[in-house]
Amino acid sequence: MTLLPVKDALERILDVFKTLPAIHIPLDKSVGRILAEDINAKTDLPIFDNSSMDGFALLASDVTQAGSATLVTLEVVDDIPAGKMPTKHLRSGEAARIMTGAPLPPGADAVVPVEETDFNDRAPGTALPEKVKIYKAAKLGANIRKRGDDIREGASILPRGQRLRAQDLGMLAMLGVAQVPVIRKPRVALLSSGDELTPIGESLSAGKIYDVNSYTLRALLESAGCEIIPLGVASDTPESVRLALEKAKGADLILSSAGVSMGSFDFIKAIIEEEGNLNFWRINMRPGKPLTFGEYQNIPFIGLAGNPVSAFVGFIVFVLPVIEKMLGSTDPTQNHVRVRLAEPLQSDGRESYLRAHTYRKNGHLYAKLTGHQGSGNLFSMVQANALLIIPAGVKSLPAETEIKAWLLDS
Repeated sequence: MTLLPVKDALERILDVFKTLPAIHIPLDKSVGRILAEDINAKTDLPIFDNSSMDGFALLASDVTQAGSATLVTLEVVDDIPAGKMPTKHLRSGEAARIMTGAPLPPGADAVVPVEETDFNDRAPGTALPEKVKIYKAAKLGANIRKRGDDIREGASILPRGQRLRAQDLGMLAMLGVAQVPVIRKPRVALLSSGDELTPIGESLSAGKIYDVNSYTLRALLESAGCEIIPLGVASDTPESVRLALEKAKGADLILSSAGVSMGSFDFIKAIIEEEGNLNFWRINMRPGKPLTFGEYQNIPFIGLAGNPVSAFVGFIVFVLPVIEKMLGSTDPTQNHVRVRLAEPLQSDGRESYLRAHTYRKNGHLYAKLTGHQGSGNLFSMVQANALLIIPAGVKSLPAETEIKAWLLDS
């Protein structure tokens, strides 16, 4: 059987998936979620003219001659803390004490900072002075944040597909957006299989290993923004596999690890063919060649290879782009860079994703393999911060060759 190129396999997979529907969630629950709609400003920001300083609001024309030798004395007629509307319309010769963020009183066209006055008693609760002396001239509009200086009503603020960050939530709060339209989380049914798997915390008997992939894949799914439907671990019998898959109802994707190769006890692929259809099942890549894609009872199915590194790499290359498409993200998590090889490199001719550590040297980004590249050597993945992408057909590369790498820790 001819092995399917990685690019063709990914295109076939992505063609099946669409962006999921939108839901509305509270603003304080939306960090990391993907916006389902464009956000436009429904008001000007600032909403009103306000002071950018603690000081005194006044008419700039009253203090054009103010200086250290020519103090200007003004009558203080109002006190305006943040959150309170002014009660006076300022006239020539008058001033109002004003706090940062407080609305500018009518008639005022400048604010003099408190440091440029003789008002030195600034303790909380200090009574309003009857008069204030100004030491320095103020230009028209000084220390005033005008309505609409930052944003005008109708302006585009955040685009559909944006992954919401802390600063985005702050912006939405400033706009008064309490319920945020986001793409609902993909529901992924997660299955491991194999009689050899033992739950963490139990003692290992002869021939057994711990269930690693459940933890790795669950962490990857949660980091990508998915809701997980745990299907548990299926033993190597058709009945156990069917029983586990029946719990996947309502999922947007079934994701399994192991049970999809040609072993005598690998039943998942056979049951997928019985209960749905199989699109393809072997890829021209290393690690992770026995990747399976199909459909189980109208639910898309991706079966990753069972070795821990194969499952990890298969997730990064094939599952992560699927999740990004379902989420409608416009900032996919792929972070490809060019790196130089710090050492000669050997491959087997398949498109390969080799674990490496990247570092800066002489102004260039270099990469060095993290130990042997066996698909069971998860420690080499722990040490890696990148996957080197070796094109199909390439079997060796000399040191200093520049190739593409997929950064993992960005």
